[in-house]
Amino acid sequence: MFLKRFYDTKLAQASYLVGCQATGEALVIDPNRDIDQYIRAAEGEGLHVTHVTETHIHADFVSGTRELADRAGAIMYLSKEGGPDWTYAFGDEGNRTLVGDGDTFMIGNIKVEVLHTPGHTPEHISFMITDTRATDVPMGVFTGDFVFVGDVGRPDLLERAAGIAGTMEEGARNLFASLQRFKKLSDHLQIWPAHGAGSACGKALGAVPSSTLGYERIANWGLAEDNEERFVQAILAGQPEPPKYFAEMKRINKVGPDILNGWPHVPEVPCHTLTDRMRAGAAVVDTRHPGAFAEGHLQGTVNIPLNRSFNTWAGWLIPYDRDIILITDEGREDAMDEAVRDLAMIGLDRVAGFVPGAALETSQAEGAPRATVAMTTIADLKDRMDRDEVAVIDVRGASEYAAGRLPGAVNIPVGYLADRRAELPTDRPLVLQCQSGARSAIAASVLQAHGMTNVVNLVGGFADWAIKGFPVERPAAQEAAGAAAATV
Repeated sequence: MFLKRFYDTKLAQASYLVGCQATGEALVIDPNRDIDQYIRAAEGEGLHVTHVTETHIHADFVSGTRELADRAGAIMYLSKEGGPDWTYAFGDEGNRTLVGDGDTFMIGNIKVEVLHTPGHTPEHISFMITDTRATDVPMGVFTGDFVFVGDVGRPDLLERAAGIAGTMEEGARNLFASLQRFKKLSDHLQIWPAHGAGSACGKALGAVPSSTLGYERIANWGLAEDNEERFVQAILAGQPEPPKYFAEMKRINKVGPDILNGWPHVPEVPCHTLTDRMRAGAAVVDTRHPGAFAEGHLQGTVNIPLNRSFNTWAGWLIPYDRDIILITDEGREDAMDEAVRDLAMIGLDRVAGFVPGAALETSQAEGAPRATVAMTTIADLKDRMDRDEVAVIDVRGASEYAAGRLPGAVNIPVGYLADRRAELPTDRPLVLQCQSGARSAIAASVLQAHGMTNVVNLVGGFADWAIKGFPVERPAAQEAAGAAAATV
């Protein structure tokens, strides 16, 4: 048996290649859209991808199951669980087999048993693997978004991201029941999850790539909790805000993603056309470092730096129904290709062109509409707050804000700023603040793109504010708990 894990750091997403070296057959589990990596890896081991499957209809990336099956001539195995609302629209294609709880299939000498593990989603399935040439005892389980290292899958996404009302509590109770069943399996079973630390599919995912069921019984709160009511309360509390694009991913992956046959070719476009393109509805995204953007950028553009968080913020902020123009960092030759791939991984396929950063600078020198982002320091902000000269907008997540915030700061997470800008005061400068200054830089660009000019980015964010010992507000219950702990 051959096993290889693939990990996309920007998506915090894992997929797997399982091969039988005796027969040359191979299975890919939870592939993303970058399907060439699986084909190359299989060929490198003398294998051929004959089977493709996924644990559920994914919400955080475009599935590569359909395209990989088409390219490799493989059979798709898709869940038949969850009822008619969770049936794949492309499940009747000729190269597919629908599977549910208790079904098995073989990859050469490798037995794959399907376990229905609902909770994160109704149709969610996991795959238990046995290398039958060695033993009839299962080796491990590909758990998808059911069980992670240190956490369990969140059951609230259907309601909070996809807008399907009344599903959170039902999902939480289904997840609890799935975990009770799962805990009856043997401790030695390895656990191979579909996500790691940084994913929004849970709130406390570990960075370790795999674990065992025995260890997770001890270390994973979700498996350790044996009271259903306490579990339901805990699993629904403190979950991070689901990015807006999750709803679109659910739709795309259920209907069936388009087959790309390679990343799209993107032409360079003249910089002087950008203003007209924006007027026509195009979204112009500046992928340069926030410092470069702050020093000078084209009015109306949004800054989403091409770093590990690019996919997440692109999914929050870029509309799916518009053409996209990218402004790239001149110092990175691969910037455009990387950005196009990242956008395609979350279904943003309408990249119509790019402009090198140097061309932008030339255009600005020639008189193109130019804007800058004002910056402020912790010390300056403290003085201005004391004089009641500014309004502080905390653009972190709600759970971060609840744990501690600047006095008087109003919480609007960056992904919601554009929709809630009518709530913002207009009689004073708005100082945008996050944990370190990265998210607030994006937030400043969002508000500027919507015509707001009185925005200032706080350098260093809440982290520096707290380090310097400036006043921090905390909820009354947290203050009481801290006071009680201090008397012990």
